Formats: sequence, C-alpha cells, structure tokens
Amino acid sequence: MIYAITIYGEPGVFEALPKDRQEEVMSGHGALQSALTDRGEFVSMKLMPPTSAVMVEPATTEGTAPLITDGPFAETKENFLGFYAADFKDLDEALEYAKMISSPVARLEVRPVAWAGGAISSE
Repeated sequence: MIYAITIYGEPGVFEALPKDRQEEVMSGHGALQSALTDRGEFVSMKLMPPTSAVMVEPATTEGTAPLITDGPFAETKENFLGFYAADFKDLDEALEYAKMISSPVARLEVRPVAWAGGAISSE
C-alpha cells in the first residue's frame, strides 16, 4: 500500500536553527531518500513558501467563476511543508521510515493513500 509521510512545521523555525543543526535535520532527509531509492520508486515534494500560494475559492453563485486570490489564508501556525510517498508493506514499515526524518522542527503524519491516477516526472 502507498503511504504518504506529510511534513508540517512553523515558517522560519528551520531557517532559525544554527547551520550544524540544519545539516543534522537534512541528513535525515538524505538518509530517507537514499533508503527509498534503494527500495524502488518514491515521490518527494517540498512546497514553496506559503506566500507563493494562490487560492481558488469556489464560485458563490451559479454561473460565476471561482474567485482567485493571493494566499494563503489558512488559520494555523503550522504549514504543510512537503511530503514523501512510497509503497510500504504496512503502516509499521512506513512509520519506521518516517522516524528517519523525525525532528523537533516538524511534525509528521503518516497516512495510507489511494492512487487517483496521473503521472509526474522531474524531466
């Protein structure tokens, strides 16, 4: 089953860390990416800062277009920072891999996902 390891954190917390602590946090990501590469295919995405977001609000009346506005407007301290997705045999295995990137600067969520189609390439 495919599981997503989603990453949430407060803006600026990672950047405020001393350089050696940033490198320590990122070494976990390097280890996870290496381990996932050895297993086969996986997806990893880092979202750009929330200030780059554009919101698409649903149309309020029939026959009108959705409203496009600068974003974000989420009422939360934490932001969705990125995710990994890979095929794991079960939740326990996905959690073992998620532990590789566990750190005090981000909160992780591990959840099964259903493939909805499509393909993406970095090329």
